[in-house]
Formats: sequence, structure tokens, C-alpha cells
Amino acid sequence: MEESLESRGEPIQEVIARLQRPVEALLFVASEPLSIKQMAKLTHATEIEIASTLQKIEEDFADRGIVLREIAGGYRFASAPLARDVVEAYLLPPKTNLSTPAMETLAIIAYLQPVTKSEIEAIRGVSAESVVTTLLDRRLILEAGRKDVVGRPMLYKTTPEFLESFGLRSLEDLPQMELEAGQPLELDLLTAAMTANIPPAQQDAVAL
Repeated sequence: MEESLESRGEPIQEVIARLQRPVEALLFVASEPLSIKQMAKLTHATEIEIASTLQKIEEDFADRGIVLREIAGGYRFASAPLARDVVEAYLLPPKTNLSTPAMETLAIIAYLQPVTKSEIEAIRGVSAESVVTTLLDRRLILEAGRKDVVGRPMLYKTTPEFLESFGLRSLEDLPQMELEAGQPLELDLLTAAMTANIPPAQQDAVAL
């Protein structure tokens, strides 16, 4: 096991100063959120040292156009909430907005996953073929094996990209809904719960 900087007698402030630029560079080039464990391995530091460095980075960037976000089980840089409109205007094409059927389908999958296409269709009352394809193309959902019933239909679940898009650290951050077996789902309420109750600061962050 490699000896940490701190264990060699270097003050924690100097450890943070030594690690801050490498960690910032990793966060900048990473295409997905990085966990503390990953960054510790890459920088040959301890997880405590990385956590302290991330805290310093978060403080330094708090009032800038770029901020540090904990999201989807890791950390990454994102645009600040006040910069949302201009960043979206540059990054997001018109097709980024999901249709109401797609949002309803995504909400069903998010809350009931893993779920089959026929189960989605039973709730929505219409074919889910095209919207499931759309969500797969956007990488908001993925195939999660087959259900052990006659015909072995494909199961679907949400992806880390879904968590990132909605500013969620994990599925546990989804607003709580009372879903009782055998009872009809209120799709409007389900969709609204997935979007409206997410903290505004997380909603407004667009990952870089």
C-alpha cells in the first residue's frame, strides 16, 4: 500500500494544495462523475485527503460559473444555476426536451424498475415501443435482463445518465410516492413527482 502524503508528515493544507490541481484536471476531463475512490487511486492519495481536497474545490468554485456537484455516486464539474440558460442554449438541441409520453414512460421505469414494456403499456394504455426506443437512444434507460415468466420479456431500468440528467445522487433521491399493487397510477402525479420535487439547485445544474 502506498504511503499517503499526510502519513509522511505533510500538513493537510499542503496535501490539499498539492492535490487540488490534479483533482481539478481529472474532474475537467472526465466524461462521467468520478468517485472519491477512483480519484484516490489515480492520485495515490487517501480517500480522506481527496474528500478534503474536494471540499476546498467546492468552496473555491462556489461563486463561479462552474461549480462542483456530487451526482450519480461521484463528483463532476457542472455549470452554475445562474448560467443555465446560456449553457443550455449552446449545448442542447431542440430534441433534448422529452415528450409527455416519454416523460410518463421514464417516470414509470424510474419508480417501478425493473419493468417490462408490456407492464409499461398496461399502465399507459398505449404502445410503448417508440418511447422506449427514444429513451434507450438517449441512454436514460437500458436493458436489464429478461423477466423469468413465459416469453421472457426484456426488463428496463434507468441509467447513471438518468441520475445525472435529473441531478440525483441515487434512486433514493427520487421523491417518495405511494405505489400500491393493483391500484391505478396517476401518471401526471408520477411525472410531476420525478421533476418538480427535485431541489432547484440540482435541477438547474447542467453537467459539463
